[in-house]
Amino acid sequence: MLTFAEAARRAEAEVGAETHRLAAYGVTGMLIPATFEEGYYRQANLPEQLRRLFAPVNPHRIDEDALEPLTVQAQALVRTSALLDDAVQIFYRALGNAGLSHGEMHARRPGVTRAQTATVTPPGTAALHAVKRLWADDWSFDVVLARLDDTGSIALDARPTLLLAGPPGTPDPARAAELGVPVALVNAAGLVGLP
Repeated sequence: MLTFAEAARRAEAEVGAETHRLAAYGVTGMLIPATFEEGYYRQANLPEQLRRLFAPVNPHRIDEDALEPLTVQAQALVRTSALLDDAVQIFYRALGNAGLSHGEMHARRPGVTRAQTATVTPPGTAALHAVKRLWADDWSFDVVLARLDDTGSIALDARPTLLLAGPPGTPDPARAAELGVPVALVNAAGLVGLP
């Protein structure tokens, strides 16, 4: 787990270009590296479970009526699988260090505006649930169908996750113009997104 300032010292390909932009403007928050999500999938044996779940799907002739209930099951599987205790404790400590263990926060992917929210109290279980809901969004019907259409596979690469204070930001054209960027997301806490 990294602060945005720490993440900015890593390659954009690893942490996402938006993370670098947020760090440059002094936005505080936390980045969950893709390796943490990969570890979650491996530890819970999710790749094999998801492969078996979607085995009946023919990517060359997709039956959308058959696919939809599978995506609901896949989302539930991702949301309800458990992390190892050590990983949970690392997450809680990082959340506290980032100042996100109290109050409202949101989780989203770099470069994406869709977010999951939580109102957090220590140790941070609600934040962890928001992260898992965000990861489960990758298994929603529209997203899986697009992956099948684009790649012919349900396979998914892990990606970084951003955690920021407050509710998801809304586009602020004046702030975007001030910063010289196409889109700036702002909430009551200030700048929270430069997708």
